[in-house]
Amino acid sequence: MKIWLMIFFFISTPFWPMDAALLPGDSLVIVNKQTNELAWIDEGRIKIRTRVATGKMKDWTPEGFFTITVKAKNPYYRKLNIPGGAANNPLGSRWIGFDAKGTDGRTYGLHGTNQPDSIGKFISQGCIRLGKEPLELLYDQIPINTKILITSSPLSFEELAYLQGVL
Repeated sequence: MKIWLMIFFFISTPFWPMDAALLPGDSLVIVNKQTNELAWIDEGRIKIRTRVATGKMKDWTPEGFFTITVKAKNPYYRKLNIPGGAANNPLGSRWIGFDAKGTDGRTYGLHGTNQPDSIGKFISQGCIRLGKEPLELLYDQIPINTKILITSSPLSFEELAYLQGVL
C-alpha cells in the first residue's frame, strides 16, 4: 500500500527544490492542507502535531518549500490597525512568517487566532492558523531560517519528512 502512495505522490505532487539541503535530524515544519494539520519534525521525530486552519480557497495558502524569515510576539495587525495583544487581534499572540510568493515573511505566516473554533477549517485568507498553545511552543522552539513545506498530500508526515531527508 505504501509503495502505491509513494507512486501517487511522485505522479501527482509537484517537486519542491532541495536547495535547502536538509539532512537527517534537521528541523522542518510541514503543513498538510489536505488534512489541515501541521507537524514539526526535529532530531528525527515529530515533536508537535496539531490541527490548523488554512485558506478558504485551495490556492489561497501557497504550496511549496519556504523559509521562516520573521518571528514576532503580539503582532500588530496592519490591515485593520489593531495593536498586538488586543483581544480582537485576529493574529493571536505570535507570528511566524515565511517567504511564500517572493514575500518577506510579513504576508504569509503561521499565527494564532481570536477565533479558536476556526481551527481545522478552510477559512483563512491564506495564512495558517494554530491554537495558542501549539503556536507558542513552536514559536519558542524554531529559529529563523527553519524550513517549512506546505502541501496537499495523502502521505503521512513521516513519509513527507522522509522524502525531504529529515527522517
